[in-house]
Amino acid sequence: MKVLQLGKFYPIKGGVECVMEIFTEGLAERGYPSDMLCAAHDGHVGDIILGEESRIMCAPSLLKVAATMISPMMIVRLRKICHEYDIIHIHHPDPMATLALFLSGYKGRVVLHWHSDILKQKTLLRFFKPLQNWLIKRSDLILGTTPVYVEESPFLRKVQHKTSYLPIGTDPTPWLSDEVKELRSRYPGKKIIYNMGRLVPYKGYHHLIQAMALLPEEYILWIGGDGPLRAELEALVRELGLEQRVEILGYVPSAMKPVYFGACDLFCLSSTMKTEAYAIVQVEAMSLGRPIVATEIPESGVSWVNAHGVSGLNVPIEDAPAMAKAIREICENPETWQLYSRGARQRYYDVFTKVEMINRLIEIYTDLLAQTDHRK
Repeated sequence: MKVLQLGKFYPIKGGVECVMEIFTEGLAERGYPSDMLCAAHDGHVGDIILGEESRIMCAPSLLKVAATMISPMMIVRLRKICHEYDIIHIHHPDPMATLALFLSGYKGRVVLHWHSDILKQKTLLRFFKPLQNWLIKRSDLILGTTPVYVEESPFLRKVQHKTSYLPIGTDPTPWLSDEVKELRSRYPGKKIIYNMGRLVPYKGYHHLIQAMALLPEEYILWIGGDGPLRAELEALVRELGLEQRVEILGYVPSAMKPVYFGACDLFCLSSTMKTEAYAIVQVEAMSLGRPIVATEIPESGVSWVNAHGVSGLNVPIEDAPAMAKAIREICENPETWQLYSRGARQRYYDVFTKVEMINRLIEIYTDLLAQTDHRK
């Protein structure tokens, strides 16, 4: 069995590309040859050898239009190599990869990974929709990251018979005891709430900051990340008089991410739109036994990842009082905190490990190829 992961960009920056790389490396580690084909950006050229059984093939791009890399060489490269693969696993949304598959002449099995609907690029969707419809029809299996997203996506309602889901798994976040103790020592007696992500509108940080104004003085909020809303959020912090209690940390280096996860008392996800389809940061926090407060985003899998009453609590979107109430309910009752801490860690090991994800992926591929063999 040889598999090609198709789509998105290199160098790897976004969540979809990270999932593709995890799949590629995870399959190769189990002895299944697996490659990636993606569009190069930031001037990158050349292929990257990951191991004897895996590589990342980078097709040069001409330009970027509507968040899509324009790469005619992806079409050329895929036409040359597609016959080598038993399965092509294409990652949506990516119009360039879809066009390349459409023109490739590939006759084998196709797995479509539906990471999210196209939400912001309305003009792009209008032109891409016929090709998207072809991709949905051409695919033998459509995978979402949660059952909620594939069940509620308006584009997948007529193909529920060939949908399934594969939760994104991660390695457990490492526990860095000394670094966590040092960071916590700067905030004696404080209850620390953490959120991490790009400072963009759909993350709902305004509501989280407003929730802080409703919490007692001993509560501290860290927001890790940077983005276009930083100045606006800092102005809101000043307006609410929260300069001593809300810290916008800016970009958090990879080495420091486990420290902030480990040092917080609770992780609070405040996102408001289904653009936030999964929120892997919840999973990273859960692996360290951190209770979660998350939002009930319509048609999103976020509140499925955080199982209400198990790993934490889910609250309505854009509801600062409900968010503050849930935070207090968990943080001010040690027994409740322990209950959700244990539940978060257990849910991580039951559902969200990288090992479990790769096991399930191999099972999905094997079943799909068995169906092919049966029809021959």
